[in-house]
Amino acid sequence: MSDLKDRLKIGSLQLEEINKLFLDPHNEAVKALLDVVAKYGTPEEINFKAREARKLENLMARLKEMNSPYLTDVEWLIEQRDSGAFITDGEYRRKVLGDEADSMQFKDDYAVTLEISAAQYFPWLRLEAEQAISNGELMPGRFIRVRKMKEQEQDNGDTIAFAAAMQVMGATYVDTLDTKGTDGSNVHLGGPETITGYFGGIGAPNDYALKWIDEFLYYHTTYGISEVLNTNPGTVMLGYILYKLGVDIKFKISVFMGNDNPFAALWTLIGAKLFARADGTSPLAGFNWSNSTDNDTIKTTSYFRKGLGLEDVVRFEHHVVETWRSIVRQPYDRRNDVLELAESVPNISAKHEGGDVEVEQRLAETGGHTSSILDYFRDKQEIIDSGDWDALTHNYLEKHNAVNKTAKELTERGLAFVAAPKLHHVRR
Repeated sequence: MSDLKDRLKIGSLQLEEINKLFLDPHNEAVKALLDVVAKYGTPEEINFKAREARKLENLMARLKEMNSPYLTDVEWLIEQRDSGAFITDGEYRRKVLGDEADSMQFKDDYAVTLEISAAQYFPWLRLEAEQAISNGELMPGRFIRVRKMKEQEQDNGDTIAFAAAMQVMGATYVDTLDTKGTDGSNVHLGGPETITGYFGGIGAPNDYALKWIDEFLYYHTTYGISEVLNTNPGTVMLGYILYKLGVDIKFKISVFMGNDNPFAALWTLIGAKLFARADGTSPLAGFNWSNSTDNDTIKTTSYFRKGLGLEDVVRFEHHVVETWRSIVRQPYDRRNDVLELAESVPNISAKHEGGDVEVEQRLAETGGHTSSILDYFRDKQEIIDSGDWDALTHNYLEKHNAVNKTAKELTERGLAFVAAPKLHHVRR
């Protein structure tokens, strides 16, 4: 067996050939990427533009200049944070465990990031924060957005307000670019009648991968958006290369990429390592596991991740619950799996894409509006005109409730969580 393993060593010749290919002056694909980057400046100029766009004072000034109704909501959030209106993690633990919390040793090295998806509309954030304050609940430490970028950009500064709120909270967040499989990129595919065609490749055919980079750099330099969802092997590769060039972006790989076994995940991690910077960092902030993945696969891949020096770089993101409709067979509840992983696997997040099973089931039985992945792709005005706005708002707050149920069960087991750091991980 040892002789067989020796055959797996990657020789220096192979690496030299890869380098030669990338540095070849006749490589038109690399030249095309560099041309897109050049539209926005050098990597250093791009990073400067993004940092300036991301500064909280600049975001607030832009909201004020456009007379955005969301400005007062961000100001309200700052006031609540600064006045100590949100429960701290210590207070939360005492709320759950009583006096026992003061003597319990929590596994902070294995803290699970509380994640919610999809946070489509900025007004939901204030409603969520108001509930968290009123009920002594936690705000997530990570937010995923799937709303159309152009639509949110034109919605009273929604893009800017959300970016500002994330800084106020200290939370990480991910946006989803419009350049993806639902944008008509594959002209031969339509609705359900062509569904099998999607198995032949979706997301970024032909020149769409470069369009994705162009769109990313636009939002990066205009709003400071630095982390987006990634669904295609080509745009994953381009994300690696862009970071290697010196542009400070990140991405997370979607569940739709299908990392469902240790070898698929190993290939993802090898790419992250191969194109890491000299300091060991990678733009791959994390990836969602396929819904079919079991804990043994995640534990095995955790070994790979540590061996490649990426344990603190790449987060494993796992769905606790999914939307009730249009994504998985129900009931779907992986909370116990995440609780088990939190005992020994660091740097994971618990993603909440729907309400808890019993909540969604009750909505279904009573004729209520259960959560659906298809709602992510609807226009805001159509949602309002159809009378579904309140129902979708309720669906989102049920995701928040599911986040807090996970936090409670983690706490009861002596496990740690990452909520919005600037709201909860403070000492008073």
